[in-house]
Amino acid sequence: MYNLRRLVVLRELKHRGTLAAVASAMSYSPSAVSQQLTLLEAEVGAPLLEREGRGVRLTPQAEILVARTEKALRELERAEAEIAESLRETSGVIRVAAFQTAMLALMPVALTWLRENHPRIRVKATQAEPDTSLPGLLTRDFDLVIDETFPGHARPARHVEFEHHLLGEDAMRLAAPAPVGSLAELADHPWVMEPAGTPARAWATGVCHAAGFEPDVVHVSADMLVHARLVEEGHAVAFLPDMLWFDRTPGLFLDGSAGHVRTVLATVRAGAGEHPLIRAFLTAIRHAIDARAARTG
Repeated sequence: MYNLRRLVVLRELKHRGTLAAVASAMSYSPSAVSQQLTLLEAEVGAPLLEREGRGVRLTPQAEILVARTEKALRELERAEAEIAESLRETSGVIRVAAFQTAMLALMPVALTWLRENHPRIRVKATQAEPDTSLPGLLTRDFDLVIDETFPGHARPARHVEFEHHLLGEDAMRLAAPAPVGSLAELADHPWVMEPAGTPARAWATGVCHAAGFEPDVVHVSADMLVHARLVEEGHAVAFLPDMLWFDRTPGLFLDGSAGHVRTVLATVRAGAGEHPLIRAFLTAIRHAIDARAARTG
């Protein structure tokens, strides 16, 4: 039987791409990583890595091993969930990543609920956008990711690796310093949007294209608070999510008549959704969503 730890090292190389990244993630030295892979090759009796430029790539035999290792890890994750379920009190550490507005509007309320109802659960929360945090699920840097998707810009389906839990929808409103009659009226205005290549940027640009113009994106930031500030001061227009107004009244014009929404999801590794820690956090985050809805009416 192949050594599971060495198989995990190979799997980490598949997802992280370099021996140095694997060494950092697993608290090994690069030479120790190389040694583990050499020993695994001896066990398998076939080459697992091939040189590709300055790096390496997995051989077909290595890809077979990684695919089987993924299945074995999912089964172990299910076993972990069943054992945790059998214990009387839910306890342990859950590592969560959330995009900015979810971190601001939802995370503090969810953490308060968990502290009051599951004091032995420790949450390690990281602010990270889904394009960064979702790969972190596969490398086990995170256990749960609060994700967002935009109409017409769904992420590629990864049903084998992930399972998704719908949390709700969040309105995306046109934001301007003063009332406007239509989106088309803003064709000549400066815009602030998220960085190019992000789903939010692709969606916002597509909405402008549908209105018949190319937006003049003068300002770029991944920080929604920056977007709001630039709009309030009359330097740009933008699309802003309702979740941004978690603690204050907006000082700008917001138009939601077009009915644009983003979908908010909690994404976990396949097989992990029944783990008591995951279930407790999902309950907490839904409590936070309900509490926010009650405040905003």
